[in-house]
Amino acid sequence: MKRISIVMVLLTFLSYTSCDKHKKEHKKQVKHLVTSPVKMDTIITKDYVCQIHAIRHIELRALEKGYLQKISVDEGQTVKKGQHMFKIMPNVYQAELAKAEAESEIAKIEYKNTKLLADKNVVSLNELAMSKANLKKANANVTMAKTHLGFTNIKAPFDGIMDHLHVRKGSLLDEGELLTTLSDNSKMWVYFNVPEAEYLDYITNGHKDDRTQVNLLMANNKEFNHKGFVETIEGEFNNETGNIAFRATFPNPDKILRHGETGSILMKIPLMDALIIPQKATFEVLDKKFVYVLDKDNIIQQREIFVGFQLPHLFVVNKGLSEKDKILLEGIRLVKEGKHIDYEFIAPLKVLSNLNLYAE
Repeated sequence: MKRISIVMVLLTFLSYTSCDKHKKEHKKQVKHLVTSPVKMDTIITKDYVCQIHAIRHIELRALEKGYLQKISVDEGQTVKKGQHMFKIMPNVYQAELAKAEAESEIAKIEYKNTKLLADKNVVSLNELAMSKANLKKANANVTMAKTHLGFTNIKAPFDGIMDHLHVRKGSLLDEGELLTTLSDNSKMWVYFNVPEAEYLDYITNGHKDDRTQVNLLMANNKEFNHKGFVETIEGEFNNETGNIAFRATFPNPDKILRHGETGSILMKIPLMDALIIPQKATFEVLDKKFVYVLDKDNIIQQREIFVGFQLPHLFVVNKGLSEKDKILLEGIRLVKEGKHIDYEFIAPLKVLSNLNLYAE
């Protein structure tokens, strides 16, 4: 029995030693995947929160006092230029016009009589001049009365879409009171704010005078089906935000966009000689990004990097790496800083092709 026990112990020990040796050999055979950053030209898409405005958006106000006699349009209705929209009770202004026309007729008769007398040297030329001046004044009063009467008929100044009614039929209006607003949505002005650094990049990259094409991402996360162009940049920066406003113009033939909508402008920006690495080669510590870099002795060292832009699966690195560096691609959580590793190097372009990135 003792011999059997001793033999079993020896077999167990030999088996454990063999397995442990096998594990160590297997561990030594593990090779980590390593690659390098690559410099290449690519395109990034920047998005900016934007406000959408109609190319013309005005307030329609009452130009005369009086009761609102008629409303010929409804909220949200499309109106044509010259179409009647509101009518203020015209009785008072019609009476004023009739009075002015009567006074003009009297002044005309007086002028004719004075002229006949002046031709016969019965009255002086000064009296004739006074009579003529009175006639002109009376005619001016007629024109003024017609203008006031015309203000009681409010017409659409351009084709557009009517907004909310601020008054109802029968309302007593004051001069200047808001009736509604009217928007010309044939084209839309889309405003978005650009930080100072990105504005300087935009200008220095030769975009000062050209019309940069942009896309519009609407609030439903779908792209608007027409392209827009950057047409103007405001003259001053906002000192509080450090931004400057850009304005892009979009055609709106289907009237999908309305004044006051929000969305995001998508602007493509070319990057020359951008230093690119896979996102999966990075890790974060306290909101800072790091990679593991191999030194000449294949010892891994942690290094902080500064990311300028983010692409699908990739980061554009502004600072912290060079093309000559070797970075750990996979197995970040399986290694420790300061340890020696065996590795297999994979060409950067091969890594990018496996990430399904289409760079230009």
